[in-house]
Amino acid sequence: MAEKRRRVLEPIDRVSEVIFGVLMAMTFIGALSVGSERLEVRTALVAALGCNVAWGLVDGIMYVVAQLTERTRERGPGGRTRVQADDLRGALGVFVLVTLSTFPLVVPFLFFDRLAPALLASRLVALAMLFLCGWLLARHAGGSRWLAGTAMAAVGVLLAGALMALGG
Repeated sequence: MAEKRRRVLEPIDRVSEVIFGVLMAMTFIGALSVGSERLEVRTALVAALGCNVAWGLVDGIMYVVAQLTERTRERGPGGRTRVQADDLRGALGVFVLVTLSTFPLVVPFLFFDRLAPALLASRLVALAMLFLCGWLLARHAGGSRWLAGTAMAAVGVLLAGALMALGG
């Protein structure tokens, strides 16, 4: 009988990366728009995509670093460890999740010529995505889906607000 292959990224890791991507995009779009009524819609779109592509790259590399660190720790002093194919698959998965999570938030910028309605639509999409992520985490854990979805959306709003207030 064939051995079942271990997931490279567990469900909580996948959902968490989407949450990170949504929060990063919300923060970046929000920071760009603060005090800038003249910000061009296309500029916000390109900037948010660029930010999450860069963050996805960093997060993917840090995934590989974390995997190497854990394997080295398990092997003990003097043990050598190398990057494995699963490390690279995991890093690619992290990169793709963080990058793709930006697209739903920037789609409104393709349909609105003015910044205010594009920002509102983007923020509503972000709230819906955060709710869905909370729902999925609760489904995975066996918790209350509605409560977790609502809580994740609320936490997302608070985190994005705090990050923007801190200049991020």
